Amino acid sequence: MSRASEVLSASQPTVSLHIKKLESEFQVKLFERRGARLKITTEGEILYNIACPLVQGMDHIKDSFQAQSSNLTSGELAVAAEDATLLYTLPELINTFVGKYPGIRLKMENVSGRDGLALLKDEEVDFTITSMLEVPTYFDYTPFTSYPTVLITPLNHPLTQLDKVTINDISQYGLIRPPSYFSSWRLTKMVFALKGVNYKVTLQAGGWEVIKRYVSMGLGVSIITTICITDEDKDKFAVIPLADYFPDRKYGVLTRKGKPLSLPAQRFIEMLQQYYLEKD
Repeated sequence: MSRASEVLSASQPTVSLHIKKLESEFQVKLFERRGARLKITTEGEILYNIACPLVQGMDHIKDSFQAQSSNLTSGELAVAAEDATLLYTLPELINTFVGKYPGIRLKMENVSGRDGLALLKDEEVDFTITSMLEVPTYFDYTPFTSYPTVLITPLNHPLTQLDKVTINDISQYGLIRPPSYFSSWRLTKMVFALKGVNYKVTLQAGGWEVIKRYVSMGLGVSIITTICITDEDKDKFAVIPLADYFPDRKYGVLTRKGKPLSLPAQRFIEMLQQYYLEKD
């Protein structure tokens, strides 16, 4: 209540009075006291979920107006994405966008999926480009492409001699994996668990370029998506398909539900979708 009164520039009794009026109008209890703390009730959660998009719509009327009335001769576009997306998926598109709209200040945030979600939630970026296993509430997710999952090994690794590599085969060798907050780490753990197979980790490293480097040095094998694989990589290590065990990883645009996009953001997303539509 104290925090709400600060945000609303109203007295705490005024905030409490409005809560009581809401409870009286809906004939439910929105909060219950647990000692010195207040806890929202189930009815309170339901009302919050219904009201939140409506309040956001009112809060962003100005943004919506500017998005509809502004042009693309000036402005700023902030996008969050992981390093693999920035390195392999977006360079050509960014080059085209900058060439077409030189007046737009483009800001690319190189962050993990978790940090990108936080930036989007705090409205510090217009949208996030990422791969999502689960879409959080109050966000919209629109996939635009997908990539197969593969195993990469050093050249002449014993696994390259097999006609078909299984999860059991992979478990015999040490994995080089990303940190646990990467969605690919969670997916790998889930697939091995579903097969009832244990695996060992020889090295944990942040960033796919670092992981590829260590694989090529013979320090282990790794499970990644082909978004990270370049033509030059095929001379450094072997690439083994894992379609029988892993679904293709979808990559898409994550936006705030109920938040209108600026005109630069709309144009960028349209160009992104068109680019991959023609590419596919």
